[in-house]
Amino acid sequence: MPTYDYVCENCDHRFELFQSIKAKPIRKCPNCGKLTVNRLIGAGAGIIFKGSGFYETDYRSDSYKKAKEGETKTSSDKTDKKTETKAKDSKPADTAKPTKKDKKKSA
Repeated sequence: MPTYDYVCENCDHRFELFQSIKAKPIRKCPNCGKLTVNRLIGAGAGIIFKGSGFYETDYRSDSYKKAKEGETKTSSDKTDKKTETKAKDSKPADTAKPTKKDKKKSA
């Protein structure tokens, strides 16, 4: 059963009402009591599956899946290139220059 939005034209009272699809829209305002209530047209909500066995990713379109695969491949390629660049730029620890203290001790 859906939830409908209503507004009173007299007092501008806005409210929601849980009604059957077959039920007629109400006319009487619960706030002021006048017969000036109108049902609003809304965008509605998406379908919500309740219970076990339903996942939001089960019904993805093919175009979404292809775009996601391309995005994943591109990001993994960038990560590999960054790792290679860091390896080339870094110096091994053995080639570090001796400090002044090290020179005094050896002399």
